[in-house]
This record gives sequence, C-alpha cells and structure tokens, in this order.
Amino acid sequence: MSVDVTPLLSVVVPVFNEQDVLPLFAQRLRPVLDGLDGSYEVLTVDDGSHDATPAVLERMRRDWPQLRIVRLRRNAGHQNALTAGLHRARGRYVVSIDVDLQDPPEVIGDMLTLARTSNLDVVHGVRTDRSTDSLFKRGTAGLYYRLVRRVVGTAVPHNAGDFRLLSRTAVDALTELPEHRPVYRLLVPWLGLPSGEVPYARARRAAGRSKYPLAKMVRLALDSITGFSAAPLRVATWLGCAGIALCVVLGATVLAAYLWGSVVPGWTSMFVALVFLGALQLLCLGLLGEYVARIFTSIQGRPAYVVTFDSAVTSARRPAGMPS
Repeated sequence: MSVDVTPLLSVVVPVFNEQDVLPLFAQRLRPVLDGLDGSYEVLTVDDGSHDATPAVLERMRRDWPQLRIVRLRRNAGHQNALTAGLHRARGRYVVSIDVDLQDPPEVIGDMLTLARTSNLDVVHGVRTDRSTDSLFKRGTAGLYYRLVRRVVGTAVPHNAGDFRLLSRTAVDALTELPEHRPVYRLLVPWLGLPSGEVPYARARRAAGRSKYPLAKMVRLALDSITGFSAAPLRVATWLGCAGIALCVVLGATVLAAYLWGSVVPGWTSMFVALVFLGALQLLCLGLLGEYVARIFTSIQGRPAYVVTFDSAVTSARRPAGMPS
C-alpha cells in the first residue's frame, strides 16, 4: 500500500523517550485516521531519544505504511521538533498532537470536519476539563495563559496548547517565519487566519513521565513573553524610574534631617538602599540580556534542529524491489 504524495492529512507527532506510550498511541490513532474520508500520513519526529523509541518506531513502520520517521541528531526541544515536522508535512491539512494521549486522537475527525465545512485555516483544540492535571499544573497553566493574554493579546485561546489543525495556507505562512525560538501557541493566533475551536477533556498521561518539567515550563513562558512583546523592557524602564524616585525621596529625607540637626549615623538605611538598587540593576540587566541573547542567536543563523534520518527520503532513494 503506497502513501500519497499529497495526502489530505498529515499528523505531526514530536517524540522524546516515549517507548512505553508509543504502542498505545498507535492503537488509538490509527483507527481514527483509517476511518477518515481521505489519505493521510503520520510524521513522527524523534527528538533525539536515547531509549528504545527509535526501535519501536521502526517496528511500527513495518506494519503501518503511512508512518514516516524523522530523526533529529540531538534533542532540540518540543517546539523545534514541531518545526521539523511542519517543514516536512505534505498534507493539505496538518494536525500536531503529543504522543502522551492527554489530547484524544478521536477529536481529529471533528477538527477536520469543522475546518472543511467552515472554511477555516486553524482549528484549536481547547481543554475544557483539566481535572486530571495536578493542582500545581492547573495553577501554573492558568497563570501562563493569563500572563500571555495580557502581554500578547486576547487572540490567544485560553487553555489551547499544541493540539491543533492547520491548513496548508497556515503551514506555509508559519514555515516562512524566521523564528529561532518558535512558540506556536502564540505564533498561530498572530497570523490572524480564520480559526475555530473544538473542546475536549484532557486525560491523564497514558504511560511514561512528563517531558515538560518546571524548568521547561519557565523557559516556555520566558520565550513567549520575550518573543512577542517588549513589555519586559518597559518593566525595566518603569522599575528604573521607581528606583530614581525612591532615591530622590531618600535624599530629601536626609537633607531635611540634616537641616533639622537630627542626623543619626547608621548603616541600616544605606545598606537597604544599596541592596535594593543593586537588585534593581541586576534585574534590568537580566531583562536586557534576554533580548541581547535573542539577537545573538539570530545573528548566528544556526539551524534550530539537525535531521539525521527521514524515512521518506530513504524510501525514495531505495532501489526498486529492496525491502523497507
């Protein structure tokens, strides 16, 4: 059974050390895609896994002709793995979904139907029920979405992650952007294309451990803010103004005390002022450093990911009659 050069649907799946959940994911995803009215491909992007994930993917590919494997040479991160998949997806519509089964594959059919009947370029999967997430996860996620909606704008759907459907128009627009640290949950709304939403209840991870610890969530939040707004620079400016105003007040207080002859030598107030101003300067330098780091990364021009294997390219170069 051959795979169409231009399938109706491409499903992009970033994968990193997911040997346990991959078979479960295939059992859920394949019946959904086989039941669609049109051809499809599943493009798994192995983001530098160092467990048995590559071997599991190869076994799955033997029995699933529509499965493609793109393997990155090293771990490039979830968003960059998505970029690699979007750049290689050939479908007229592209769905991105994580492999942990917290986002149900059964919703893909609803997304495709809504996009085709309503002529939409983007369909977001929106989590209406996150009761399976921990209290800490729900709290930090809520804080993240409130923050980015305040900084970036209300066009960002609340509780919409990276489970979405994109038309070929949207995919082509995204792949033309010169982003070195893409955050697609903000980039996609920024395009301003016709969009819709499909609600679903978020499930528990089917197997394995989360690949988004606190450090990566903080990194995502920082990339989201510094990549889409100059607000942190303005915060640094306002903090600097507040520090100057405080120094003026302290200076006036000291001058008044000197004139009234009630100057008491001491180090506490001076110590507090120095610490405060020093912390303020470090904070401002840190915020400026984030933007300088982004400029430095852009000037370097290094690729965000390096592909070491693509099953579609390998199959195209294989002589006729040679088994896969």
